[in-house]
Amino acid sequence: MVLKSLRFAGVALGLLSVAAVSAAAQEVKVTPLGSHDGEFCRFDRAMIFEDPDGTRILYDAGRTVAGAGDPRLGKVDALLVSHMHGDHVGDRHIDAVNAGECGAPMMGTVAAPNTNTVNIALDKSALIVTGSEMPRFFANKLKALGGDPKKSALVRFGASRKVGGVTITTVPAAHSNGVNGAFIEGELGKLLSAAGLTAYAGPPTGYVLTFSNGLVAYLSGDTGVTAEQRTVVGEQYGAELVVMNIGDTFTTGPVEAAFVVNDLIKPVSVIPSHANEVGTKGGNVIAGSKTETFVKALKAPAYLPLSGRTLGFDGAGKCVSGC
Repeated sequence: MVLKSLRFAGVALGLLSVAAVSAAAQEVKVTPLGSHDGEFCRFDRAMIFEDPDGTRILYDAGRTVAGAGDPRLGKVDALLVSHMHGDHVGDRHIDAVNAGECGAPMMGTVAAPNTNTVNIALDKSALIVTGSEMPRFFANKLKALGGDPKKSALVRFGASRKVGGVTITTVPAAHSNGVNGAFIEGELGKLLSAAGLTAYAGPPTGYVLTFSNGLVAYLSGDTGVTAEQRTVVGEQYGAELVVMNIGDTFTTGPVEAAFVVNDLIKPVSVIPSHANEVGTKGGNVIAGSKTETFVKALKAPAYLPLSGRTLGFDGAGKCVSGC
């Protein structure tokens, strides 16, 4: 009888272990790639999203991914770019993680005219998935560098494209989207820079990602408040996780961003991004910061994007690991 009970207990423990592994396997993993380990710093925008099936998507590589050789990247299947500004597409980037200060990282490596995004895509043989007029810009860059222009893929508003287990949809953002003359070689680039103008690349975008475990995430990009945040992101797609830019002046500020989250989308979980400040010290939010103002104004729980710290979310948008 005792032996039988022990066997039953062993089977039960085994089943629990299998269930735990299965549950973990269904998490979407979100890893911020900022300039300084364990902190939320001034130029931090980049994040890796990993689907349960292993598909890995890099969002707005910007300036805090240390080029294609950054050891934090690993496999990358696709890159997303919300718009063409240098701090998102990557006009330059950090020399190494933790170089310089959180508010002033050392960014001595110039990526123009290629962009950090293109350099990473070439090295990783990854797709660049964008909307508006951006795909042709990236296709030309890839071709000029000996890459495959077909690796620049289009997905415009109202449409979707699947990469592995992840469905990628673009949604409107209210911002500007000019290509700096530094990214355009030749006389045209010089003339644009001299005139203080940029080349129009179509409207900027946000993204809705639908993962294989059912999680729907909204990546706001730089934006103001838009009607589509309610009708498309909230009502049509029912986003459960929101990555919201809160930097103010250049995008929604913390109060406006909190309105978007609380009243228009109403997600289960929130990750602040693009605060344009030193948001944390020792991994803790700094009192009086925009980051603190945003977090305190939210109705849903917020999770700080501490660089290198992975957060895991289930299919309903609940943070289940690294929280």
